[in-house]
Amino acid sequence: MADFSSNGMTRRGLLGVFAATVVTAAPFFSNAPAYARGAGDIRRLRMYSGRTGESMDTIYWIEGKYIPEVVKEINHFMRDWRTDDVVKMDPRNFDIMAAAHRLMDVNEPYMLLSGYRSPKTNAMLRSRSGGVARNSLHMKGMAADLRLNSRSVGQMAKAAAACAAGGVGRYSRSNFVHMDCGAVRSWGG
Repeated sequence: MADFSSNGMTRRGLLGVFAATVVTAAPFFSNAPAYARGAGDIRRLRMYSGRTGESMDTIYWIEGKYIPEVVKEINHFMRDWRTDDVVKMDPRNFDIMAAAHRLMDVNEPYMLLSGYRSPKTNAMLRSRSGGVARNSLHMKGMAADLRLNSRSVGQMAKAAAACAAGGVGRYSRSNFVHMDCGAVRSWGG
């Protein structure tokens, strides 16, 4: 497993960048979903977690394929930090997150507030807040709650909604946006 440092990319992500410079620019598949085209030919995620102190800056997709080792690192990064449970996250959500980040033209990493949630964590959060769904997509590894200091909730939600690939929840009072790869829908204010 790569170290998550506050300053750099993961080792595998860096190797992916070097590999990308060697490969001739491959045409992007014309039948790819619009949100994936927005993510770019090389897909990158930049995140940090205030809960665990970890950060990552990694390329997880290149030449039309996910990099399995990097996907595993992202799964670990997005684990339920309360229980330390890790699941296989749906990589379509990584694509939505990467595409929205790219559309906002920002270098700041996302602050990950919540990725995977165990049923126990989801039940605890649900008992404290009416805004937590009983059958949350967080429990299926299909959602992330994210924040950027340099962009408003409205700007983030607009970028995520432009991907037209999943759910977008605006939580203005709590200053975060929910992005998921479930049905296309939006809520909040």
